[in-house]
Amino acid sequence: MKSAERVQVARTNWSIEQDDDRTGVSAMKQISAIIKPFKLDEVRDALAEVGVSGLTVTEVKGFGRQKGHTELYRGAEYVVDFLPKIRIDVVLPATMVETAIDAIVKAAFTGKIGDGKIFVTAVEQAIRIRTGESGTDALS
Repeated sequence: MKSAERVQVARTNWSIEQDDDRTGVSAMKQISAIIKPFKLDEVRDALAEVGVSGLTVTEVKGFGRQKGHTELYRGAEYVVDFLPKIRIDVVLPATMVETAIDAIVKAAFTGKIGDGKIFVTAVEQAIRIRTGESGTDALS
């Protein structure tokens, strides 16, 4: 069997994974955390300690209450509207979400404005392209 055929066969078994109680609540969640860049290593280590095995990191720019700031460059003053941040995306089984959020908050906290935000969304499906594994099996 060719690998493309194997994936095609596996695809027929895909379905939306739900919790055992069939309430329609997703068995997987995505956590997106926007943090200060210098906190990345601490957050990554904290997530590894609680069992998170993979994550995606993106350099982003944005602002919230922090707004931005004024800088001086070669004698000219200019406004920096968008501040550099790091976005960490993790997809986890729903049972691990609270533990992961606690780890992120503890590691990213400085107590100053601009510490960041965490967003949690439901994930209907995850598929490992190489093997065709789906649902929470595709996360590890």
